Amino acid sequence: MNMAKVIDGKAFAEGLRGRIAKAVTTLKEEHGLTPGLAVVLVGEDPASKVYVANKAKQTVEVGMNSWEHKLTAETPEKDVLALVEKLNNDPAVHGILVQLPLPKHIDSTKVLSAISPAKDVDGFHVVNVGKLATGQDSLVPCTPTGSVMLAKDVLGSLDGLEAVVIGRSNIVGKPVAQLLLAENCTV
Repeated sequence: MNMAKVIDGKAFAEGLRGRIAKAVTTLKEEHGLTPGLAVVLVGEDPASKVYVANKAKQTVEVGMNSWEHKLTAETPEKDVLALVEKLNNDPAVHGILVQLPLPKHIDSTKVLSAISPAKDVDGFHVVNVGKLATGQDSLVPCTPTGSVMLAKDVLGSLDGLEAVVIGRSNIVGKPVAQLLLAENCTV
């Protein structure tokens, strides 16, 4: 009989942040490189504001540069696209995260597609989605990645296991299914 096991996500995340901080220190010492994350928040969605604030705090805590670009909900789509292009061309910015949801007058697909695939830390660009689906190295959404990391931490190898994914969102369901397939699970 299998006993349920509580997964301590907070403890795992703390350990992961420690490993990331060490890797950032190594990048700085050996290559003179400080990774930089730019976050774009359009509007005043309360949950998004909290998420972005936490992301910025954790980015700085591990030794990375963090830039927040807060725009009003009325910001025209062309201005958001111009900001994304500016960030794409900024060599100090290694990752771009455009916080969803965007206001209704802004086409999320258009904005996410404007992010350079190499800087798309959410893994939402069609190039990264396609690479993930075909088993190539890509940037991957963080929630699916974290879910698979937690499963591997508890279960060890996922090779040959059966997994059920409930939901088919582009943000969690589809990417987690692809990551599990890459671990040789039957999904």
